[in-house]
Amino acid sequence: MDNFTNKIAVVTGGGTGMGRELVRQLAKEGCHVAMCDVIEENMLETFEIVSKESPDITLSKHVCDVSDEEQVNNFKDEVLAQQNTQIINLLFNNAGIGGGGSFITSTREEWERCFAVCWYGVYYCSRAFMQSIVESEEGHIVNTSSVNGFWASLGGTPHTSYSAAKFAVKGFSEALIDDFRVNAPHVGVSVVMPGHIGTSIAENTGKILGGERSDEDYEKIKENMIKMGMPVHNFSIDQIKEQIKENAESFKNNAPTSSAEAAEIILSAVKRKEWRILVGDDAKAIDQWVRNDPENAYEITFHGEKRGE
Repeated sequence: MDNFTNKIAVVTGGGTGMGRELVRQLAKEGCHVAMCDVIEENMLETFEIVSKESPDITLSKHVCDVSDEEQVNNFKDEVLAQQNTQIINLLFNNAGIGGGGSFITSTREEWERCFAVCWYGVYYCSRAFMQSIVESEEGHIVNTSSVNGFWASLGGTPHTSYSAAKFAVKGFSEALIDDFRVNAPHVGVSVVMPGHIGTSIAENTGKILGGERSDEDYEKIKENMIKMGMPVHNFSIDQIKEQIKENAESFKNNAPTSSAEAAEIILSAVKRKEWRILVGDDAKAIDQWVRNDPENAYEITFHGEKRGE
């Protein structure tokens, strides 16, 4: 698939970040796009932007929690009806959240919520749209994993639910290569492994997990920050809240790779039929470090040593 003109694409998590940029860039290339998001206000903003930028393509928006199979199947039916089609060409399983960092201290509900969005969202959407992709003349599935799909750490910080899900996404995507070669040779698959990308995942995770945190919750967060070496020993609860907000903004605004750059890398790689897409110099570096020294990949000094610290 060397161009996207007049193709039909489905993008999950299209409200912000890489999802929004994928929708924008696909539409600019003349691709018809159906997007979903669980946060409607974000998706409406994307819809308004893309409608103005690319008025000649068919753009549809759908509220969907990809961790809920019934909602995903309804989403699929809406897409086919509103796009007036029985086939799609591209499926970008992009939706994701964080949370559930520790298997020991995080709540089971938070752990399973993150895993459900990041893994079952990929599985349910792939199940729902597979027939429409296979029946197309050209098809491609693009699954967003992460550097945490091959390195289950944040440099010493527990990251269990997200990492487990992203390992599953990577393994599933690689297994589809042989499956498609045998059973649907006109369909391709790519697994995307971004490093630090400027997205709103931290902010969106808070909205999706929902609920007001108690002072006890913030005390636990403070304890974890201290364990991570952050100098917050004398911070009040209000200061901890402000620190969390600043961390989320910093993650988005100070990333080495922007969402727009990430989307461009992904779409260019899909055109080249690449199955393995590392996004960002940091992703490439971590990939090389882990491959070169897997036995020591989880030593606390591993990340710092590789940066020359």
